[in-house]
Amino acid sequence: MVSSFSDRYGRDVLTNSPHPKRRASTEQPVEIGLVVEDVQTGFCGAVVDYDKHGVTLEDRHGKVRSFPLGPGFWIDGKPVALVRPTTTAAKKPARSASGSIAVLDHRARTARESRIYVEGKHDAQLVEKVWGHDLRVEGVVVEELGGADDLAAIVADFAPAPHRRLGVMLDHLVTGSKETRLAQQVADAPGAEHVLVLGHPYVDVWQAVRPSAVGLTAWPDVPKGVPWKEGVVERLGWNVETWEAWERILGCVRTYADLEPAFLGRVEELIDFVTAPGSQ
Repeated sequence: MVSSFSDRYGRDVLTNSPHPKRRASTEQPVEIGLVVEDVQTGFCGAVVDYDKHGVTLEDRHGKVRSFPLGPGFWIDGKPVALVRPTTTAAKKPARSASGSIAVLDHRARTARESRIYVEGKHDAQLVEKVWGHDLRVEGVVVEELGGADDLAAIVADFAPAPHRRLGVMLDHLVTGSKETRLAQQVADAPGAEHVLVLGHPYVDVWQAVRPSAVGLTAWPDVPKGVPWKEGVVERLGWNVETWEAWERILGCVRTYADLEPAFLGRVEELIDFVTAPGSQ
């Protein structure tokens, strides 16, 4: 049961704003899996439960909070008032950001020996943003490679085995690239049957985010020899540091629908590989 409380000041900060230019909230029937942001607290999460009084949200870290129905929420940057559904249809199963059925009130399982490695911090953060719930349920840990140049040695040091599988995601895994040669070295090494190296075609994981999610029609072209992230920031005219640009981009990602299929599919394959029967 979702608790409710009274707010004598009202929760719709947009409606109550003294500024003349304000946007009125539109009514949005609440439903399981709907991703919304509470204006007052900034808490953003998917709807996992609701009743006639309030709504419960779960964020990407698994934190759960309850709010009363009514105004005071954002959806895709627009003010909405959450209202009860007009039908009495049964609630849909809660969905995680990856689109899978969310497992509510689960206890974290012991981490598997199997792992998923990604190239860098931004890759890891993007995977956590969308698949964090699923990975915690499955007990899968995602670690950073810190670059792929020493991939063969890193894999050998991991000592893959039937109960200790390793999934690796590489950037720019295309014909003729350095990453393709590194992946082949792993495929030729002992224990290769317990390792799955996949990759996406993008120069940088930023491109795995759909441009439309960030309000762009396309990612800008960056000439060879120019650092890609810095080149993108400059061509977009953002006038921020690259880490600030990434925070802006990552903040626009709500669900799997904000990512490119070429990235989505590879992450799903890696999760399936390291959680297959016999992998612990």
